[in-house]
Amino acid sequence: MTVIFGSDAGATRAVASRIAKRLHGRCVDIKTATVEDFESPSLLILGCPTYGFGDLQSDWEERYHLLEDASLAGKRVALFGTGDQFTYPDTFVDAMGHIYDTAVERGAEVVGFTKTEGYDYTESFAERDGQFVGLVLDEDQQPGKTTARIDQWVAGLR
Repeated sequence: MTVIFGSDAGATRAVASRIAKRLHGRCVDIKTATVEDFESPSLLILGCPTYGFGDLQSDWEERYHLLEDASLAGKRVALFGTGDQFTYPDTFVDAMGHIYDTAVERGAEVVGFTKTEGYDYTESFAERDGQFVGLVLDEDQQPGKTTARIDQWVAGLR
């Protein structure tokens, strides 16, 4: 199991580390990732914060081609995203939705959808059929809910 993440301020890095530890996997910063890092694990977890008005984190933007080049046919992929639902209610965790679309295009079987209940936002590109396409965390507004959300999500992935 491998978690590939991008992080500027460190919140997404910390979440990636917690998830990898719980699943006895490894963390790879997108800055140093290779296509093989995307293709080799039995479970691939991708994590990205959303910046500005729905943008990918800068390292993800620069290295997005790795995901686009990876063959994910039949691979289990789970996603997590961090965002701020009050400051950006119209683009909350949108980056995760972009990564989801590309993973599906590359043949991935995306697992780990979560409920939208408990969040206060207007729109999210990461919402499909009434669910988020992965684990959603708001370290700015709801840091006290992070541990329980990670624990529940990881238990569902096993």
